[in-house]
Amino acid sequence: MFDRLEDLVRHYEELMNLIAEPDVAADAARFRRLMKEQADLAPIVEAYREYCRAKEDIDGSLLLLEEESDEELREMAKEELAQARKKKESLEQKLKILLLPKDPNDEKNVIVEIRAGAGGDEAALFAAELYRMYVHYAEARGWKTELVNLSESGIGGCKEVDFMINGSGAYSRLKYESGVHRVQRVPVTESGGRIHTSTATVAIMPEAEEVDVQIDEKDIRIDVMRASGNGGQCVNTTDSAVRLTHIPTGIVIYSQTEKSQLQNKAKAFALLRSKLYDLELMRRQSEEAANRRSQIGTGDRSEKIRTYNFPQGRVTDHRIKLTIYKIDQVMDGDLDEILDSLTAADQAEKLAAMNNS
Repeated sequence: MFDRLEDLVRHYEELMNLIAEPDVAADAARFRRLMKEQADLAPIVEAYREYCRAKEDIDGSLLLLEEESDEELREMAKEELAQARKKKESLEQKLKILLLPKDPNDEKNVIVEIRAGAGGDEAALFAAELYRMYVHYAEARGWKTELVNLSESGIGGCKEVDFMINGSGAYSRLKYESGVHRVQRVPVTESGGRIHTSTATVAIMPEAEEVDVQIDEKDIRIDVMRASGNGGQCVNTTDSAVRLTHIPTGIVIYSQTEKSQLQNKAKAFALLRSKLYDLELMRRQSEEAANRRSQIGTGDRSEKIRTYNFPQGRVTDHRIKLTIYKIDQVMDGDLDEILDSLTAADQAEKLAAMNNS
């Protein structure tokens, strides 16, 4: 590991020198590529340099303990030695995590699909609340959201909703959210006060570029129609909605949120590319069972991953046995405690697999 780290430090320094050269700065594409590579390496190099300083502190404290007879100075050296050893151990673990193979999709934008599941109107209401939860989370991180398709139910819920989240690292944060989300509460439609259980399904897909997925035009049927639901007079009185059917897979995409047919078509194709790319990712994961197990819940969309229990005010993630009692904050988009725990659990499993291999 440390030979590799030394190589990375040398490469990082080479990059810094290259970036400073005038002819590199004049080539915008090359400059951006080098800056990104440098930014990716910076956390590893910084952590390794801290690790080296901690090692030097340990050596200095040990030397002082060997040579010093003054008891007060020896006690100070012992305290510094303990602190330096603790820091070195922490940094070594951090470096192992930083050196784990990166998911190539981590920095991508995401497309989110939410579908009401079992529970009728209550499931549709819950799906709408999940949509609101993810939009609030995205806004808190300064990410942009774009609605692609919304099919509303009669009481303020939604049967299905598709939307994009554009932001650096969106997939790395949200990729563990795919699966079945379950809600337990007394529905507004229930007069007897009984607790009901309803579900909604969430799918998180990395946004696919045209270079990631090649779509043959012969495989696509395009239909245009008048948009339905709320959307303003212009949306509802022109043939602006677009439906794409991918004939080989049977995937149907519907986009109606924009006034322009061209804009809806572009959004529909973006969603189709991501769906096809996601299908390929799922196929690979199913072929690599051990790898799928090491990725917390990103492989099985039918897996029940989380329960939101309103009477008890708790949210439980079943994959990592995490329960927190702040359901109102979570539904308002405060997801970081859950997402951080999922990321840490995934990293721990990957480290264990790497150490056992």
